Amino acid sequence: MARRPARASEARSTGGDGSEQTAAMGRILTVPNLISFARLLGVPVFLYLFLVVRTDAADGAAVVILAVGGLTDWVDGYVARRLRQVSRLGELLDPVADRLYILATLVALTVREVVPWQFTVALLARDVVMTVNLAVLRRYGYQPPPVHYLGKTATFVLLLAFPVLLLAHTVSGAAATAGAIGWGLAWWGLALYWLAGVLYLVQAARLIRLARSVRAGAG
Repeated sequence: MARRPARASEARSTGGDGSEQTAAMGRILTVPNLISFARLLGVPVFLYLFLVVRTDAADGAAVVILAVGGLTDWVDGYVARRLRQVSRLGELLDPVADRLYILATLVALTVREVVPWQFTVALLARDVVMTVNLAVLRRYGYQPPPVHYLGKTATFVLLLAFPVLLLAHTVSGAAATAGAIGWGLAWWGLALYWLAGVLYLVQAARLIRLARSVRAGAG
């Protein structure tokens, strides 16, 4: 659930547990954050290989980068919880890395005509809606809501679908099987992506109604 920004009195914590949590949230050079940084670095490398080099070997390397980026989507969060290195930076980096991977992959695959532009528009339209939704929430004093498990699942499915579609495009012998699997995952991921977006909109609508009622009562 989205949270209002903490007040100064709430931010100051006394006691060991609160101090440890504040220190942990402020860490930057942690193992999960380094994993997220590594995933971010994979984006320009993928774009260079797939859009600039454009050889069979480069396309193969691009498939590997996409596959590693998609399969490690959950690793940074798992490591953060396992090592107790959850931080605010990590909470921001993880979805940013996901969005960049999806955006970069969509642009590249659309340019190379691996996916049709209609699919790209359908995915990007959801992100535009969510951007507007977050702007409205901030207007009422709310921070971005935590990532919903359904949205995380949709992102994982999409990040898994893209390298499979790319594999179908670059390896002729795998076109039929990989293409069927890739598009099955892609359409499933798109449906989950929009369903998660609808849930975020419903959550935002409730918070906005609550904020308006509080303002009306205070007035």
